[in-house]
Formats: sequence, C-alpha cells, structure tokens
Amino acid sequence: MGINTVVTSSDSERRFVISHMNTLTTDLLEIGYETGGNQDGPPVLLLHGWPDDVRGWRGVVPHLNQAGFRWVAPWLRGFGPTRFLSVDTIRDGSVVALVHDAIDLTDHLGWAKFSIVGHDWGARIAYTLAALFPARVSTISALALSYSPGGRFPTPTFEQSRHWWYQWFMTTDRGAEAVRADPKGFSRQHWNTWSPPGWFDDAEFEATAKSFENRDWLNITLNAYRGRWKTESADGRYDPLRERLESIERISAPTLMIQGNADMCDPPSESEGHGRYFTGAYRRVLLDGVGHFPAREAPNEVANEVVSHLKAFA
Repeated sequence: MGINTVVTSSDSERRFVISHMNTLTTDLLEIGYETGGNQDGPPVLLLHGWPDDVRGWRGVVPHLNQAGFRWVAPWLRGFGPTRFLSVDTIRDGSVVALVHDAIDLTDHLGWAKFSIVGHDWGARIAYTLAALFPARVSTISALALSYSPGGRFPTPTFEQSRHWWYQWFMTTDRGAEAVRADPKGFSRQHWNTWSPPGWFDDAEFEATAKSFENRDWLNITLNAYRGRWKTESADGRYDPLRERLESIERISAPTLMIQGNADMCDPPSESEGHGRYFTGAYRRVLLDGVGHFPAREAPNEVANEVVSHLKAFA
C-alpha cells in the first residue's frame, strides 16, 4: 500500500488525501494509482489514454480538489506500476478487459457509483462502462475520442486511415517488431504529430514514458490495436461482456465530450452528430488550437468544463 498524507483544510474542514502512489490488489492485477481530494466527496475515476499515463491529469486535479471531489487515477494494465499477478494471464488489451479492471478497482474502493473522466483509451473505457454498467456510472467526461456504438470498429474512411497509420503499422509483423525495438520512439512520434507543436517538453515526455517501461506495455498495446483489425489472443473471461456490448447502441449517463479542433489523430469530424447515441444530457465542446491531449494542452479550460459537468449531474 502507498503512504497517504491526510491534510485538513482550515477553511472548509474537509479532509484531503494527497498520495504519490498507492497499490491495490485484485484477482488479476496489482494496480497502482494516485488519489486525492475530499475523501468524503463524490468519487471521480480518472482514466488516462495511450500513449500517456496519470501525469496527464496533473493540471486537472487541483480543480477537483478545490471543488470538493474525491478522485482516483489508476495506471491502466500494462502501464507504470500496474502489474499482472500471473505470467499465465492473457495480456488482453481490449476495452472490455480494461472495463473489467475498472470495475474491480472501484469495487475494492467501495464505490457503488462514480463519475468518469477519461482521455483517449480512458474515454473509450468510460463509454463502455456506461454502456455495460449504467447503474454504476453517474456521469462521463470524455476527452478526444467519440463513442463507438456496440464497441464496433468499422473500416474508417481513407482520410481517417491516414491518421491511423500507426494502427496498420502495428498490425503487420514487421511493424510490431519495429515498435518492440523502440517503444518510446514510437510513442514520441504521436506526441510530436497529434497536436500543434510546443505543447510539451523533453522532460515531460521522458517522465511519462517511464510508464512505457512496464514489461507488458507493448503486449497490451499490440493486443489492443491488432485485435481491432485481425484476430488476436483474447481472454475468455470477458466473452460475456463482449457479447453484451455488441447489442448496446445508446448510453444514458449524462455526457460531456471535449475535443480539440486541432486534433490530428481523431479530428472533430469523427464526433459530429454523435448526440443521437445519448439518451441523457449530452454536450460537445470544441477547444480552439488544442490537439489530442486536451487535459495537458488546456488544463484550466478542461477542468472548468469537467467541474461544471460534475456539479450539474454527479
């Protein structure tokens, strides 16, 4: 377990916990996570994207603290300190596997219902959690990625296929070998090209990229992306979730979708008209001059939108 420091605010007498890293053990994983905020406040699960880690929330969590929310930000399977307990467990990187991890984590935390703020992979997890476990999810705030009904990956347009070159690259055996030889260099390409230049420095990338040193980071990455377009090893324990997801088209959780209008991986055209998939409140916000990493590029704008959404519906 990590070491928690409890701080009592003299202004509000609310209890805040600041923690650099905690661990929690489920049946499959030892999950590393950061946590903070008002321990008696509404719970918020912060789910990072790819290639990224919990550092992506550093500009957002002070706003959650100030607003009185409790937050937990785990490293996803294969990232940072999160480890598989057994070498025999299939390194399944599919969204239903990641959803199962999130449910295990929140069960262990004692959260019956919670809000989710997710970026990239985290946004896909948020949508899927709300589809499969609607009673557990209070609200969604999804950054950069639009909703895919039924968890489907239809063949993209030629234009979007150009943005997704990295997925086709990993699907080839020689491409996968190249990524295995230089995973950080591969990741740096996306940081360099998915957003307008100048949004990060070398030190920040290197600090985040330590999470990609996890021995299963590449296994999860390759399984996740190759599995979208060809048959990959899948953990059978998640088959019931996969089958149930296929029939779900709409989401009832109040949803905020935030996207940068300069996103060069998943451009705004990918999320146009998606309000039709949401039976509850749905709002889409486009941020000028922001690329694929909104919480890093425009943390104050993102945090203000997220806190407003949480206060309205959580």
